[in-house]
Amino acid sequence: MKNKIRLTAAAVVLLIVVLITGGSFYTVPMNHYAAVRQFGKIVKIESEPGLKFKMPFIQNVQLISKSLKLYDVPLSDVITRDKKSMIADNYVLWMVVDPTRYIRTLEAMDARAEERIEAAVYNAQKNVISSMSQDEIIEARGEKLTQLLTDEANSDIGDYGIEVMVAEIKSLDLPDDNKEAVYTRMISERQNIAASYKAQGESEAQKIRNETDRDVVVMKADAEKQAEILEAEGEAEYMRILQEAYNTEEKAEFYNFTRSLDAFKKSLSGKNNTVILDKDSELAGLLYGKGLTENENADGK
Repeated sequence: MKNKIRLTAAAVVLLIVVLITGGSFYTVPMNHYAAVRQFGKIVKIESEPGLKFKMPFIQNVQLISKSLKLYDVPLSDVITRDKKSMIADNYVLWMVVDPTRYIRTLEAMDARAEERIEAAVYNAQKNVISSMSQDEIIEARGEKLTQLLTDEANSDIGDYGIEVMVAEIKSLDLPDDNKEAVYTRMISERQNIAASYKAQGESEAQKIRNETDRDVVVMKADAEKQAEILEAEGEAEYMRILQEAYNTEEKAEFYNFTRSLDAFKKSLSGKNNTVILDKDSELAGLLYGKGLTENENADGK
C-alpha cells in the first residue's frame, strides 16, 4: 500500500513538473513576432526565432506574422484635376512593423488591417490623382505614381503598426461611356503633334537645302575665280616663255613666219578655198619663190 501511494505521488509530481516545464517554454518560428502577454497586457515582444522562456500559467504567447502580405484592393472611381473620371484597380503589399501597436489598435487581425489599408489607399488615390490632369497621370504611370501612392497611403496608417511597402495600380482605365471620346481626342492630339513635327522637319530640310545651294554657288564662284587666276597665270607664263624663246630679231621673224604658215594652213583646210594675199607679203613671195631667192642672195649664194 505504501509503495502504491509513493508511485502515485511520484506520478503526480512528474506530471506537475511536465506541465510546468511545458508551460515555461515556447518557440518563435521564422518570420514571426511573439507577443508575451500577462493577464492580457503585453510584457515582451520576441522577434528572433528560437526556443524562448515564459512564466507558466500566468503568461501566454501570441504569434504574429511579419512576412509580406498581398491585398487586392476593390475597384474605385477617382476624378482627375481636369474633371475626368477614371477607374483604378490596385493591389497592396503590406507587413506588420510594430506588433505592439498592431495588437492594441487592430487586435492583430489581418482583416481589420486590410480595412484600414483599403481606406488609406482610396484616400491616397483621391489626393494624388485629383491633383494631376489625365495626361499627367498617364505620363506618371509606373514607378513615379506608385511611389506617390505608397507614401500617401503610409501617412494614414502609421499608427496601426503596419506599413504599405507597395501600393501599385494594376490598371487605370476610363469608364466605358467615355473611352471612345477620349480615344478620339487622343488620336487627334497625336495627329496634331505629328503634323507639327512634320512641318518642323520640312522647315529644317528647306533650310539645309538653301544653305547647301548657297554653299554650292559660293564654291562654284571660288572655283571659277581660281580657274581664271590659273588661266591668267598660264597665259603670262606662256608669254614669258615665248619672249625668252624669241628674244632676238631673227627668232622673232622666224616665229612670225611660222605663225603665218600655220594661219595659211588653217585657211586652206577643206575644199574650194581661196586666199587673197598681198603681193608684197612674205607668204606670197614664198609661194612665188621670191622669199627663197632673197634668202639665197642674203647668204651670197
